[in-house]
Amino acid sequence: MATPRVFLVRHGETEWSLNGKHTGVTDIPLTANGEKRVKATGRALVGDDRLIVPKQLAHIYVSPRKRAQRTFELLNFGISDPLPWKVHGEKLPDPSHICSARVEVTEDIREWDYGDYEGITTPEIQKIREKQGLNRKWDIWRDGCVGGESPDDVTRRVDRLIKEIREQWHAPVIGKPKSEDIPPADVLLVAHGHILRAFAMRWVNKTLQDGPAFLLEAGGVGTLSYEHHNIEEPAILLGGAFVVSPEIPK
Repeated sequence: MATPRVFLVRHGETEWSLNGKHTGVTDIPLTANGEKRVKATGRALVGDDRLIVPKQLAHIYVSPRKRAQRTFELLNFGISDPLPWKVHGEKLPDPSHICSARVEVTEDIREWDYGDYEGITTPEIQKIREKQGLNRKWDIWRDGCVGGESPDDVTRRVDRLIKEIREQWHAPVIGKPKSEDIPPADVLLVAHGHILRAFAMRWVNKTLQDGPAFLLEAGGVGTLSYEHHNIEEPAILLGGAFVVSPEIPK
């Protein structure tokens, strides 16, 4: 039976992610190594016999930040329609696969607004908070960001997107017998480290204050789905298998 998935892709490495600086609204490019690693990820994981099968994608959500948009470009999905932004770098050769999913830029998966903590590291934030008489043991999942977003702010926008994905793309197909008549239902998100981990926690009905016990590296890919082909049982898919076409008996 059909069990749709959501793929979470964090943007590739930037100078700030490399140095541990919190990057929310600041728009900085990928490093050369970051671009190289994302291209390698696309070659390994995107294709007809790969983890992410372009023809099975129903919709693609991308952050408004250029680093996320460039990451999507480098994954090279073979999108048939023009992208909703001006291409940020050299265009890759057209792949052998084609993807008909629409690409949508949405504020719902922009990175956590770090406010006063934009562009600085966690040790620097701890020193600032100590001088301000705040708890030095800062935890973004519990405390949020002064001058930026709280955990409740982030929860509201990721919950809104989860609701849309389930109602619009997953509910119509989940649990139905697999056949050529079932429309594509997988969804792809290309965004940022904190917001995608927040999305994953809310996907499985955890509060952000619980704090995640998992990481998502720059350029990394995560997968969400459901247990027992049931939309009421959302799950984190720790190990997703590649999709291959069944062999036809001779």
